[in-house]
Amino acid sequence: MTECNIVFVQSQDGGSKTEIGVPKGTLISEAARLAGVEISQPCGGQGRCGRCLVQVVEGDIHRRSQMRLSSQDISLGYALACQTVVETDARIIIPTQQLHRRLTSDKPAVDIFIPEWYVPELNQTLQRLPLHLDPPSKSDQTDDWSRLQRAFRAEFNIPNIRASLGVLRKLGQTLRDSDWEVTTVIDTYAWDCPECPPRMVDLIPGIQPKFTPLWGLAIDIGTTTVSVWLVNLITGDVKAQAAEYNRQITRGEDVISRIVYASKGNGLTELSSLVTGTINDLIEKVCVQAKIKPTDIYKATIAGNSTMIHLLLQVSASSIRLEPFITALNHVPLFEAEDLGINICSSATVDCLPGVASYVGSDITAGVLSSGMYQSEKLTLFMDVGTNGEIVLGSSDWLVTCACSAGPAFEGAGVKDGMRATDGAIEEVWINRETLEPTIRVIGGGKPIGICGSGLLSLLAELFLSGVIDKAGNIRTHLPTPRVREGEHGDEYVVVWAKQSGHGQDIVITHVDIDNLLRAKAAIYAGYETLAQSVGISLDMVEQFLVGGSFGKYINVEKAIEIGLFPDMEWSKIKYLGNTAIYGAYLALLDKSSREQIRQIASRMTYVELSADNSFYEAFMSAMFLPHTNLDYFPSVQQKMEGIKREA
Repeated sequence: MTECNIVFVQSQDGGSKTEIGVPKGTLISEAARLAGVEISQPCGGQGRCGRCLVQVVEGDIHRRSQMRLSSQDISLGYALACQTVVETDARIIIPTQQLHRRLTSDKPAVDIFIPEWYVPELNQTLQRLPLHLDPPSKSDQTDDWSRLQRAFRAEFNIPNIRASLGVLRKLGQTLRDSDWEVTTVIDTYAWDCPECPPRMVDLIPGIQPKFTPLWGLAIDIGTTTVSVWLVNLITGDVKAQAAEYNRQITRGEDVISRIVYASKGNGLTELSSLVTGTINDLIEKVCVQAKIKPTDIYKATIAGNSTMIHLLLQVSASSIRLEPFITALNHVPLFEAEDLGINICSSATVDCLPGVASYVGSDITAGVLSSGMYQSEKLTLFMDVGTNGEIVLGSSDWLVTCACSAGPAFEGAGVKDGMRATDGAIEEVWINRETLEPTIRVIGGGKPIGICGSGLLSLLAELFLSGVIDKAGNIRTHLPTPRVREGEHGDEYVVVWAKQSGHGQDIVITHVDIDNLLRAKAAIYAGYETLAQSVGISLDMVEQFLVGGSFGKYINVEKAIEIGLFPDMEWSKIKYLGNTAIYGAYLALLDKSSREQIRQIASRMTYVELSADNSFYEAFMSAMFLPHTNLDYFPSVQQKMEGIKREA
């Protein structure tokens, strides 16, 4: 087979070059992967998002798809890396914009959320036990392992103990180097084997002081963001925290895209390695902050949606997206850190918290625990706002849940000039009702380069209330403003002119973008409505609306109601809780009864599969309008619209 020599030129890195030889017919994205060159594929390599754009300046290629490419793009050599194969030697430029979309951030993506109503019990499962062993002699030739077990029985009345091979391998040398005085770290309880004896996690030379910290990790693997808390298990204090975008996002911005990617070649191994690498980098960061070694960490609890947990474990997630939408496992057995490649103490316990169903994972069961709704008498609606829209309705008596495939539109994906909430992102928009001119607020205060989720939500509401778009999301092209025009991909509204932007190009929102946003908000609202109908109640009976997720705290309540993303209710009933998933993981780390409570929550939840519910489709179509087909559901918005008409 003919081999092609490919030269990748990374324009943002001063023109640095990477060369590789690949067989003729190789996808550009695959050639880049083999060369160690990063090219984002937010749709999982399906050719839908247009974000893997590269420019071929030399050589012959074959484009399998020209979706999202204009005739001018093609004439300049642009191609989608995931849909284009090389046919000869080639020179390929990775544009600056492509590199900009790589996931880097110096700012933590979450704040520590501590609900006032809850003080965690310090009933965690790790113990530090000092042991003084009698050294062997000619008259006592007991083997080292039996000698250690004998000391546990004599000093702590522990009749039996378990240990991993890694601990056993260092047993003899550690005992002799420490003159037969050691400190052991044991895990006293395993939820998946309650009758099993304690397990020795580590063996440390010498006797450690009584109040030396025992370290644990609470981890939330989000589709978009991974968050880590370093916790002192003796005091319950969160010593350090860090968060970063999940590296898997370069292979798919939503769970379906990643499941598709995982089914190709070694995609499953690659996705597992990407998220493990993200976790290990965050562990390194929190350890630097706390001035400890990663090997000082003896336990980790992990929350995440079902797909994220499957991909971490390298368990196929294919069945999740195929009818009847079944997971491989919801209650994951305990593992040791070395089994998953997590860089802490090799024998440390890793506990992936239990999920419910294909699209309702442990991020939701952990969130329900930390929100307190599972023991509240109030009828509560809980939603975790993120790439997936998971919703729970209920109280202390009952819980029903569903997930709606909202997609990542409100996080900037699937939108022409969408981006993540980093410096240069437009985070809020106001439109003058008379001139139709926008005023914007930019994260970091510099020139804008795109629009993040909160900015898109704000922009959609302003476009509607200012009359730039109708209730179906169509742009009114007859308006007396140059900002409304026909673009390459249909009608669009110019938010920022090129000369005011940070990259010299117009920042716009197109009709296709608006349609994607409408679909996302319609899916979420239809999820509320379908859950309520499934138990025979109406949404106006809800007594409190709890919003979790890192993105949720940035949502403007007024704008969310104006577009029909949130139910129309008193603002005082709506509470933002922040990252409830990681707080639930934190509680489970500190308190084994909280861990058991999460298991019970998962068992109590009734899952409603929306794809099998005809009422969801009807609710979805009704919610595809702004704010809704039935304005009686949104009296405050109806009143506002009437006031604007009177002013006009």
